[in-house]
Amino acid sequence: MPIKIPDKLPAFETLTKENIFVMSEERATSQDIRALKIVILNLMPTKIATETQLLRLLGNTSLQVEVTLLRTSTHQSKNTPEEHLLNFYQTLNQISNQNFDGFIITGAPVEQLSFEEVDYWKELEEILDWGLQHAYAQLYICWGAQAALYHQYGIPKYSLAAKQFGVFKHHITEKNVQLLRGFDDTFYAPHSRHTEIRRGDIEKVPGLKILAESNDAGIYIVASDDHRRVYVTGHSEYDPFTLKAEYDRDVAAGLPISVPVNYYPNDDPAQTPVVRWRGHSHLLFANWINYYVYQETPYDLTQFKQFIPFG
Repeated sequence: MPIKIPDKLPAFETLTKENIFVMSEERATSQDIRALKIVILNLMPTKIATETQLLRLLGNTSLQVEVTLLRTSTHQSKNTPEEHLLNFYQTLNQISNQNFDGFIITGAPVEQLSFEEVDYWKELEEILDWGLQHAYAQLYICWGAQAALYHQYGIPKYSLAAKQFGVFKHHITEKNVQLLRGFDDTFYAPHSRHTEIRRGDIEKVPGLKILAESNDAGIYIVASDDHRRVYVTGHSEYDPFTLKAEYDRDVAAGLPISVPVNYYPNDDPAQTPVVRWRGHSHLLFANWINYYVYQETPYDLTQFKQFIPFG
């Protein structure tokens, strides 16, 4: 089944060329079906690239998905044309009375700041609380996962001596979990971050479980016992050249950066990167959409039991 997005969104043409089944709003309205409603808060500076990455994964499932793109109102993006934001994004005030099947919050390149130093932190706290009340299932990615764990449970992040950068081997730590159905015993996923969360802090919180981790990159997937909140510390949504773009950017800026781990053949940036995470990425999003969203949310979105925001 297709993903429903505006036909003028840049991702529409990109995904169509990749043979991803996308559907225009006009065609979708002619079908007698309730699409899953997913809202994405895109905090990444390269919004068009990030929205395309996420839509590619959401559009590769057997379910029809209708996506709403959300942005902060208290922070102006410097890397995305204002016209694009006005045409395709909404703010919380515009959707505050709506309910959704699922809510995705992306990462953001601000993890070296304390949470309270981020200029849109207060607004993000409001959005996080709103999401628990107005979306059944939550998927938090990278810094979005760290921010949610801090806001909801007080779990801190810790600075790393060097950037966790590359494609790392992971293993599952919980058996018989639907989110992990079909996962290999070991699998690869990208990371690109300067901070981490730690096992000891997660284990202190009743109701949270570590589902997957890496011996080298640390905690990868954490979920609440009811599976309605999933926290992913890496970037499984990255396309083949995202790490290359980040590496080239930092090299050009003269920043200290190592060659991404397990990415270039022979660690040679002159060669074409090897994609080791595509299968895992599609399976992670397909399982989340199917088992934690589609199979759980009621047909009438006003009927799901809403959360009381965390204190």
